[in-house]
Amino acid sequence: MKTLQEQLDAAGLHVFGCCERLSAYGPDLLQTSQLLQDFTPAEADILGASMLLMRAEPGQVMIREGEFGDWMMLILKGTVDVTKRLETPADAAQVDADASAEPAVSRVAVVRAGAAVGDMSMLDSEPRYATCTAIEAVEAGVWGRHEIALLIRDHPGVGAKLLVKITQMMAQRLRNTSNQLVKLLRKK
Repeated sequence: MKTLQEQLDAAGLHVFGCCERLSAYGPDLLQTSQLLQDFTPAEADILGASMLLMRAEPGQVMIREGEFGDWMMLILKGTVDVTKRLETPADAAQVDADASAEPAVSRVAVVRAGAAVGDMSMLDSEPRYATCTAIEAVEAGVWGRHEIALLIRDHPGVGAKLLVKITQMMAQRLRNTSNQLVKLLRKK
């Protein structure tokens, strides 16, 4: 099993140590990040010490749809484009026939500092749902499943609080998606 550092290296992502002093990372990060808003500065610093600091250049893919990864990112600086392929099985045959054709993609979101990405795959070990590409230079903190397990072991209160926040974020995304689906079904 590869370490988190090895996984990030294999994905072409550059790691620059850990995210010490996460509480001082941005002027409003603790207030604006859905993931961090209930953490004290001291708790945020404990979280930061458990994360690797990664940087990506504009246009660099940070997470690729369909790949496996047991890690997630907290965007600390910069903007990330989240896209999903719109390929159907019939389209796949056409793409195979014409290797130069790019599959159609749809923008799912544009996320900024404070947003978390990759959490679903980190938790369920399924392939990545979407691709995350840096629009501008990005710095992100990265947690792997193993690092979160160590956080829970060493700082159970902070680790439990993190898992509750991740669960709340995912529940809110599911609620938003369900509302969008209901709106689409009402139009038909």
